[in-house]
Amino acid sequence: MQQITNTILMIRPVQFRMNEQTAVNNYFMEDLDLHDNTINLKAQQEFDTFVAILRAKGIEVIVIEDTPDPDTPDSIFPNNWISFHSNGTVVIYPMFAENRRKERREDILDILETNGFLIENVMDYTSAEEEGLFLEGTGSILMDRINQKVYCALSDRAHEELVIEFCEDFNCTPVIFTAYQSVNGERLPIYHTNVMMCMGETYAVICLDSIDDKKERKNVVDHLKQDGKEIIDITEEQMHHFAGNMLQVEGPKGERYLIMSTSAYKSLRPDQIRKLEKYNPIVHSSLDTIETCGGGSARCMMAEVFLPKRKF
Repeated sequence: MQQITNTILMIRPVQFRMNEQTAVNNYFMEDLDLHDNTINLKAQQEFDTFVAILRAKGIEVIVIEDTPDPDTPDSIFPNNWISFHSNGTVVIYPMFAENRRKERREDILDILETNGFLIENVMDYTSAEEEGLFLEGTGSILMDRINQKVYCALSDRAHEELVIEFCEDFNCTPVIFTAYQSVNGERLPIYHTNVMMCMGETYAVICLDSIDDKKERKNVVDHLKQDGKEIIDITEEQMHHFAGNMLQVEGPKGERYLIMSTSAYKSLRPDQIRKLEKYNPIVHSSLDTIETCGGGSARCMMAEVFLPKRKF
């Protein structure tokens, strides 16, 4: 079982902007006083630079162009609606925002098959939307594939029933907690697990201060330690610069890289950078517009492809 992959799927935006439907519980988003066309153009430039940086490291990036219709301002974050697994399974997830449900595209499966990937099975959890239950992909669930565990911070976008159902379907142990952030003096749930936690092969970056319940925090720490992960703790301030929103990927010759935004990198202390660089070089790219308007960062933009290749 692999924890990381060399192949990433990314969606190039055509009408990226601040999504009013996700702003209700994504407190990382801020309004930029710019015309939507300008915001989209800046996001495209950041996207293209990011893809070029990844490809320069030999990471295989499958870029799919978004379409102008339907209107999908958050399509740049595909990891929330789809995931690709090593047993040939594709999972489709139930989404909180109605306009994000329009991001789901069957043609993406055709594109992957054209690229030589084998799809054996599609698991579709989207009927849960009718009951008001949601689980937003690898934004909501962090998989430790090697140790068969799923870490999930519950929120309006990650309901416990669905986490447990997913874990039963994939034979994983759920590690469930609630993570909070301070918003105007209130402690409110963080919308996605992957903004406060990153799961590497042998380490985990996590904002432990965001887990207010001491028993829940201890349970998360115990699981990580049991599995031999080095815990690299980040502050809430660093988390707000997307220092939790990172992804470890594999280069063409088996080398490891840790991908993040420049904002995340600049927020890290020298001792944290040293700890991370013991395991892998850090690769970062400026994603300021995407982070500000979209409330997501580097990890949210990358849907990992673990599907097996077809044998010809």
